[in-house]
Parts: sequence; C-alpha cells; structure tokens
Amino acid sequence: MASEGREGEHPSVTLFRQYLRIRTVQPKPDYGAAVAFLEERARQLGLGCQKVEVAPGHVVTILTWPGTNPRLSSILLNSHTDVVPVFKEHWSHDPFEAFKDAEGYIYARGAQDMKCVSIQYLEAVRRLKAEGHHFPRTIHMTFVPDEEVGGHQGMELFVQRPEFQALRAGFALDEGLANPTDAFTVFYSERSPWWVRVSSTGKPGHSSCFIEDTAAEKLHKVVSSILAFREKERQRLQSNPHLKAGAVTSVNLTKLEGGVAYNVVPATMSASFDFRVAPDVDLKAFEEQLQGWCRAAGEGVTFEFAQKWTESRMTSIDDSDPWWAAFSGVCKNMNLTLEPEIFPAATDSRYLRVVGVPALGFSPMNRTPVLLHDHDERLHEAVFLRGIDIYTRLLPALASVPALPSDG
Repeated sequence: MASEGREGEHPSVTLFRQYLRIRTVQPKPDYGAAVAFLEERARQLGLGCQKVEVAPGHVVTILTWPGTNPRLSSILLNSHTDVVPVFKEHWSHDPFEAFKDAEGYIYARGAQDMKCVSIQYLEAVRRLKAEGHHFPRTIHMTFVPDEEVGGHQGMELFVQRPEFQALRAGFALDEGLANPTDAFTVFYSERSPWWVRVSSTGKPGHSSCFIEDTAAEKLHKVVSSILAFREKERQRLQSNPHLKAGAVTSVNLTKLEGGVAYNVVPATMSASFDFRVAPDVDLKAFEEQLQGWCRAAGEGVTFEFAQKWTESRMTSIDDSDPWWAAFSGVCKNMNLTLEPEIFPAATDSRYLRVVGVPALGFSPMNRTPVLLHDHDERLHEAVFLRGIDIYTRLLPALASVPALPSDG
C-alpha cells in the first residue's frame, strides 16, 4: 500500500516523496543531490535556473518565472533545503524512506519543515503555467542551504550578494508552522535569538571548607534572577489567553560548565542561556537588565553573546497594505481562517525583512500537529495537496498586485 508511485497516487505526492528521500540532513547535507533535483524541475517546467554559491559547497538555487512587466518588483518564494538530524530508533519508519501509511500520512524528516512547501511552490507554478497564465510580476523561487544551523552560510550571505539585489524582491513568502485546529497560522515577525554565556569568577580552595565569595554562589544568583524572569514571562503567557508564545520573551538554561574535581572549589564557572526576545522589547533596556543581574551577583560576573540578533522587523498585516490585502483576500475568498502570530523561533525571513523585503511565514498545514524537528515528523497527503491549491490561488493575486511606489 505504501510503495513509491503506487497506482492512483497523485503525481505531486510522488514528487514530494522523491524530494524527501534526498538526505539533506545536518551536519552533512547532500546539497548536490538537492540542487540536481531542482535543476531537473526547472528543465521540466521551462523555468530559468540560476545557482549562486554563497559559501563553499553552499548553493542557493533560483528558479524564475518571468512576469510581463519587468519594471515591477518580484515575488520571492523562499524555502530551505536542509533538514535537522534524526534519532532513527525513535521513528516508526525510516525517516528518509518517505513511507506513506494506509491512512495517507507521509513519514519523513522535512515533511513539515519544510520540503512540503518547496514542492507546493513548484507544483502551483506547474499548474498555473499549464493553464496558460501570465502575471505582471516575476516569481522567483529560492531554495537556500543552512537554515537549520542559523542561515549564516545561506540566506544571511545571499541577501548581501548582487545576485539577490538583481531579483528586485518586493514581497516574500517563507516557512511557517502547522496548526492543529481548522485555522492557518501566518507569521509577520520573529523573536530575536540571544545566546548568552554568563561567567563567574571567585575564590578557589579545598571543598571541605566554607569558602566565601565562590564562583558558584555568584553564578547561582544570576541563574536565580534569570529563571525568576522566565517564570514571570511564563505566567504572563498563561494568564492571558490572547497572548501567543511569540509575544513573550522565553529563556532556557542550556549549559552549565565548570569544575575540575569533587574536592576542589572552582575559580570559574559559567551558565549558558537561550533567550528568544519578543519584538516589542526595548533591546537596549533588556541588555541593561542582564548587566544589572550580573552586577547584583557580585564582583567578577560577566556575560558575552554567542548570538545576538538586534534587527527585529515586523511585516505589515494592516488591511491597507497591498501585499497583506492580496494575501488575506485570497484566504478570505477560500474561507480560510488566518491566525497572525509572531514566530516563536527564527527563520530566514529575518534576513529578508532586515534588507527591506516584507515577508510572511506561511506553511498551509491545518488540522495537523506541529511536528517539526520531532520524531515521526509526518504530513497527510490530503493536507499537502490542499496546500498546492492554496498557493495556486495566492500566487496570481500576489503577482498581480498593481504597481507600488516602492517599485520605483
């Protein structure tokens, strides 16, 4: 029942499963196989294909469907080709087999995050081209590497390249999340990742003694302050039914380091935290709060950033905005309920927004549990196919938005 290309399987589903079998899994993704797959799609669809190597072995593949009015800015449909690692022993099926069960669920790493969207873009364009459509705005599909490890050798570099500038992107779609209800989630901003390492120095000595001013005591004070802040934000989220996770600042203690032996009080210890800072937070004031927690703990307590994103941007979801009006208008006409939210983690959309391209995160998967990065990541074929229908309606609307002042 679950064999590839079984009789009666929709060709789009067969293509989706084929793409899922390409092992673009971190930390050693087979990007070459993904690029070859995409080049073949471009050839079959009669699309332009450009490859931009932004770092050694890291290629951005761009498939282009030219519009009828080159003076207008373009539509950018972005997706990433890499997927996160797997623990095969926790999966019901091989995560790179793209097994489809009797109910129609496709099990694979990348089924939700985000190879589904890549194929939905391609299949929507295929359908529209086959129907003979042409639109004023050019549509570019970008397939980028490295998103799952921060995009530092992917989109972050690509947006600084002349090849990106030449796309003249006016609006972008990128990844979102599944929604277990009937509604569809759309993301208009993201929290800022701050990875902070707090280091504490103090008096060392033999651990049989009551040594004063130890590194551990002072570090404990900072950890307590940060975890108290965490609890305050958690309570704020839980007490307000209108708030979503992306609207508050989260933090987790992810690493504790220090010590050399059981009977030696260490001179230095450190704690590492992953903050996801809400977009409405005053970042300067928040950094001062971090400094205050360290000062209050005593002498010799400092912090450093392993990652610090300070360029939070919001894409307009006001009805007066022509891009949002086109996007939400299609959804309204299709009787789709939209739930606009702030993305709780980070995607490549942040790099697009910071260079001035409005971007919405949207993965059309409703009635679907959120399983990205999880064991047994899966997607029902009917939900996947419905997503193609949705993009087949969205793309004409977005690519037909009339000329805007920003088009130049």
